[in-house]
Formats: sequence, C-alpha cells, structure tokens
Amino acid sequence: MESISLTKVVEEQLAAARTAKAGRSAQTVRGGHDHFLRETVIALAGGQALAEHDSPGEATLQVLAGKVRLAAGEDAVELATGDFAVIPRSRHSLEALEDSAVLLTVLADSREAH
Repeated sequence: MESISLTKVVEEQLAAARTAKAGRSAQTVRGGHDHFLRETVIALAGGQALAEHDSPGEATLQVLAGKVRLAAGEDAVELATGDFAVIPRSRHSLEALEDSAVLLTVLADSREAH
C-alpha cells in the first residue's frame, strides 16, 4: 500500500505558485495510462485564476487550503478548505480568493463520454 502526504504537496505547490510568473503550480498525485482517475493538486496564489475553459468531463474539486470561486456562466459558488464540488460540464473558471490549493479529480476517459 502506498500513501502520499497531501499536506506536504499543498505546501510545496503553494510555495511554487507564489513565486511562479503565472501564479500557479500543479502536481499530478495519481494518474496515467494504468488508471481511470487522474488526481492533481493545483495551487493558485491569491488573486490568480484559471480562465474560463472547457469541462474536463466528469470531475470533482476539493479545496485543500484557502478559498476559491468556481464559476460557470452566471452560476458561481465560493468554496473554502474542506469544501467539495462537482465541476459543471460546461465552460467554467476557477479564481483563488486567497492563496489556495485544490484537488482536481477527473475520470481519465470522460471527455469522450459526454
């Protein structure tokens, strides 16, 4: 059995995001050709965003640290540490209201499923 410290990954990725020109950093903690799920920790410095983009298919978002705003069109929700949301299957964006890290879980082949 294998384990990983998400706390350590969050700390590392937040440090990297704070110094990155784009204000973000990411690390896939599980995924690849042998897995159905891809799980990625994404860190955003406060005020930075992932601009509106297409849905990755079936996906969820869990806030590991900080506070973010997930928006799809006129619909938006603010999420804080410990919150969980299903990512809409439409174009959406993610904004860090403060230094934040999220765990994005995507079904690897879900783009073809919808």
